[in-house]
Amino acid sequence: MSARKGAIYSAVRIAARVAELGKEISRECGGRRLDVVVTLDRGFVFAADLIRHIDAPTVCHFVREDVRDVDQDGHARREVLFGSRPELKGRDVLVVDAVLESGVTQDFFLRRLGESQPRSIRLAVLLDKPGKRRVALEPDYFGFRTASNLVWVGYGLASPNGIGRNHKQLSSGTNNSSRKSGKGRKKKA
Repeated sequence: MSARKGAIYSAVRIAARVAELGKEISRECGGRRLDVVVTLDRGFVFAADLIRHIDAPTVCHFVREDVRDVDQDGHARREVLFGSRPELKGRDVLVVDAVLESGVTQDFFLRRLGESQPRSIRLAVLLDKPGKRRVALEPDYFGFRTASNLVWVGYGLASPNGIGRNHKQLSSGTNNSSRKSGKGRKKKA
């Protein structure tokens, strides 16, 4: 399932795909308890809809990534930190995020969660953008596969100015768009 610039995934299409994913996850967890780890802020709408379609006991945990640029001995580097990790030893874990693009942050997070020795750990994303993948990571479950240059707004994903998370559908644009306002007006000199 892929999309192009200007594409829209309707609320009906998203709901149908999320329901399919929930059924697939339910079959694979076989009624065992599932610990769902939701990444905030992007993943909350997808996760809320997805867990309502999972037919198994679920426990939800919420984490927020904190990306910082750090200067260490004159060298700039980026650090990714997460809040406290839940105790997941021996548990079946499903990490839910909205978008998988480079995969660097998710790969780091999955490795950190793996240190607590869960029984299994899987990744579910609404949008898979494999064109810019920088690590060998593939989602176990994905809603839609899309081009990496598209920026999606709606269904929990915000535009660069923070607006649009509440839209029921997903609509796309491109990362290099020069439009600043919703009406595309040009700046006066």
